[in-house]
Amino acid sequence: MVDRQVLKEILEIALGNGGDFADIYIEHKKVTGISCEGGKIEKVQSGLDVGAGIRVLAGDSTAYAYTNDLSRSGLADAAGIVSHAAQGSKKEYNIDLRKVKPLVEFNFGTRPDQVKTERKVQAVESADRAARVADPGHVKQVIVGYGDVIQNVTMANSSGDYVEDERIRTRLMVQVVAAEGETIQTGYEAVGSMAGFELLERNSPEGVASTAAGRAVEMLRAQPAPSGKMPVVMAGEAGGTMVHEACGHGLEADLVQKELSVYAGRKGQVVASESVTVVDDATLEDRYGSYSFDDECVPARQVTLIKDGVLQDFLYDRLTASKEGIESNGHGRRESYQQKPIPRMGNTYIASGREDPERLIKEAGRGVLVTKMGGGQVNTTTGDFVFDVAEGFLIIDGGKGPMIRGATLTGNGPEVLTNIKLVGRDLGFTIGTCGKDGQGVPVSDAQPTMWIDNIVVGGTAQSGKGNGSIRRI
Repeated sequence: MVDRQVLKEILEIALGNGGDFADIYIEHKKVTGISCEGGKIEKVQSGLDVGAGIRVLAGDSTAYAYTNDLSRSGLADAAGIVSHAAQGSKKEYNIDLRKVKPLVEFNFGTRPDQVKTERKVQAVESADRAARVADPGHVKQVIVGYGDVIQNVTMANSSGDYVEDERIRTRLMVQVVAAEGETIQTGYEAVGSMAGFELLERNSPEGVASTAAGRAVEMLRAQPAPSGKMPVVMAGEAGGTMVHEACGHGLEADLVQKELSVYAGRKGQVVASESVTVVDDATLEDRYGSYSFDDECVPARQVTLIKDGVLQDFLYDRLTASKEGIESNGHGRRESYQQKPIPRMGNTYIASGREDPERLIKEAGRGVLVTKMGGGQVNTTTGDFVFDVAEGFLIIDGGKGPMIRGATLTGNGPEVLTNIKLVGRDLGFTIGTCGKDGQGVPVSDAQPTMWIDNIVVGGTAQSGKGNGSIRRI
């Protein structure tokens, strides 16, 4: 998008008044979105966003500016602004930009820009019809949303790193409202990946819609959730909302360094059951939170955060890593060129164990089986969290009982991780958009089936104060 020599000159301007490090992030992003509601296509839109962000780090200070003008003069103006905002001891820089090799590369099947809009609309309409015919007597409303993003980025920095990267993501979501008398319930299902239109060849729109509709209709006949402290089995198919909210946010290095995390100062300590290992791996194939590079030229890699219950590491960007005299582990992410990078999750999961998932239900004996999680929020300073249960069942005499509705899970992240008794050998992923500091980035999270000895069930989820945010798509 911009000549490499020009990038070098812009970085030199940014550091003209001092600073320890400078980088530039140039983005060319094409977005397509299609929505259907009330049986009609409500919106078909596409857009192109192009711009650049320039940053200078000077000690603990960050100066950042962005522009839509990618001409040399436009970039130089933005670089001049951050240069004056980050004054310090002037240094001599000899910037030689070298292309960085990724540790993993992603291959895309059917590029979204090679698929006609009509075909995308047909997929949305097929999902809408499938949801409606699932139970015409009870399904009252269907909302279908399709989106794809083709993002091309060019990054360079004063350390000499140069990256050109293409990221393609596709997603489909279906929300169904079912009603019987005065009872109204909602079912939701979404699929998404670092992939092209082949996502909908692997996950048929009709199948996604039928799952959402079935969940909504089944919830009409569900009984109210019990309240109290009791054993809970989190099924692998429930997805990893709990590990994301109750654990992941607290392991982001900026919150740790500000002592806004319950995990601050606890590296090397036991923070979970010995059966728990937590990993963030942005290199996974076919996952929504994957990437080859973070937004600071750092190659993505697998990071083990907790191993056998012992806290091992945090998620770092360049700034937080520099404060500890270490290298970033590839988790500096941003929503767009308009924001500076901050430590963020990619694909976060609790690693699989060895147990048969069915055994965990039998061992629990009684309590609640959670098969689908809703939104959640955590106060990272204390570790306290609250989640909605989108689909759950009673466990009675070691077996799956009737469906329940209106359940929430409330607890403390480290306490819950310590109370995990058995871990299944399965692993189930969910997708979402994670919000932090006003920025949303695509993520995936996962967990195996887990038996948690005791957790508070019931009540109504409150928004509260916290550093994590409710997940959405």
